[in-house]
Amino acid sequence: MAIPRSLASGNLRSIVFMLMAVGFFALMDAVLKALSARYPPLQIAALRGMTALPLVVLYITWRGKWHTVTRIRWPLHVLRGLLGIGMIALFTMGVRELPLSSAYTLFFIAPLLITALSVPVLKESVPATHWWAIALGFVGILIALRPSGSDLQAGFVTVGGIATLGAALGYAVTAITGRLASRTDSSESLVFSLMLFMSIGAGLLALPHWVAVQRSDAMLLVALACTGFGGQLSITEAFRHGQASAVAPFEYSALAWGLGLDWLIWHTLPGPSTWLGAVIVIGSGLYLVRREKRITEVHANGDHP
Repeated sequence: MAIPRSLASGNLRSIVFMLMAVGFFALMDAVLKALSARYPPLQIAALRGMTALPLVVLYITWRGKWHTVTRIRWPLHVLRGLLGIGMIALFTMGVRELPLSSAYTLFFIAPLLITALSVPVLKESVPATHWWAIALGFVGILIALRPSGSDLQAGFVTVGGIATLGAALGYAVTAITGRLASRTDSSESLVFSLMLFMSIGAGLLALPHWVAVQRSDAMLLVALACTGFGGQLSITEAFRHGQASAVAPFEYSALAWGLGLDWLIWHTLPGPSTWLGAVIVIGSGLYLVRREKRITEVHANGDHP
């Protein structure tokens, strides 16, 4: 079926925004990794919220959307805020120990987890072939983890590896919660409540072990705010105009960013097991996206899959 010109144009625009979002978030993760050497993970989660919150406030004011911020389903936003705190803290623990490219390889399990969780939570139907792709993705993660034999010490079965997988699970549940909330709540309320809970919630949790922020890290904090805010706006625009099935595969360009940043800043590259695991996990994710696109086209034509 030919794609309408307007939809094709929307897809192209969305792909550009997705590539921008991935770039912003990769740079943000590099900042998180740099800060993780000096500050506890919960404090970094708090700083992530505190630095971005003023920009979010200005953005909502500019759009005149404050009337949408308080009319929300608070339980979902509270849950999403708590999950966001845990996700950022765990991912910070992961990138503190692992190269960005290795952390991304493990984090790529998140789209597969979202598909699996959509069945019990969103009551969506997942074809049997999708479950095979999800299982294959977990095999890829096990290969990247290298959890057996003499590879145990060199592999990613460490605090960093497990923390990254925990962050991926937190991201998946956060995404599902966000999809539930977005049925009635505005995108501005989702962004504002997440940054607010991260600022206050993570700040209170981090307070007993708070480390004085060094003046020399001021530019890193500015970069943290700008990259996180830019990434959030870009990914919102990416899914606003185009088909999710056309846009989602470009999230995997994060691996290229991770490799480049690892090589340029930390002079490291992943081993063969990480490469193989990444290929399997990304392949499984792309298969799910391709199948979902095919199912959508079939239903649009009124045919049977």
